[in-house]
Amino acid sequence: MKNLILAITLILLTVFSGCAHQYVITLDNGRHITTSSKPRVVGERYVFKDASGKDAYVGVGRVREIAPASMQKEEKQMFNPQPGSR
Repeated sequence: MKNLILAITLILLTVFSGCAHQYVITLDNGRHITTSSKPRVVGERYVFKDASGKDAYVGVGRVREIAPASMQKEEKQMFNPQPGSR
């Protein structure tokens, strides 16, 4: 009986732990914002909770991409100036 309860508990924990996702919003200027909730459209804004849990928003026209943090691609910089070189 204890093994059955333990197995059910482990299965439920596994299922419910997959529900919390972080998202990364990429803006049109290349800046990234990490959110702790899925952004939703309210009027002309995406409304979300930022990484610290505070309510935040960004205009719809400024957003280039919204993706789960696990799927976010690492972007390479096109220009990386070296200090002191001319």
